[in-house]
Amino acid sequence: MNIIYNDRTDFLYIRLDDRRQEIINERVSDDIVLDIGKDERVIGIEILNASRHVSLERLFPVRYEVSKMAV
Repeated sequence: MNIIYNDRTDFLYIRLDDRRQEIINERVSDDIVLDIGKDERVIGIEILNASRHVSLERLFPVRYEVSKMAV
């Protein structure tokens, strides 16, 4: 997963699937567009005017934990 934020344009892009594939854009509101990929799965989320929709202070820095499952 990749998260990109441009503070000059207030644009946030969250890429959930890094595989190269054809996508279709589906606008769900004036400021939010979903990138739909193979098998109709959401692979990206584009958010215009991001600071109106997302608490950027809570999003950055991103914290994550990788869980190790027993094989």
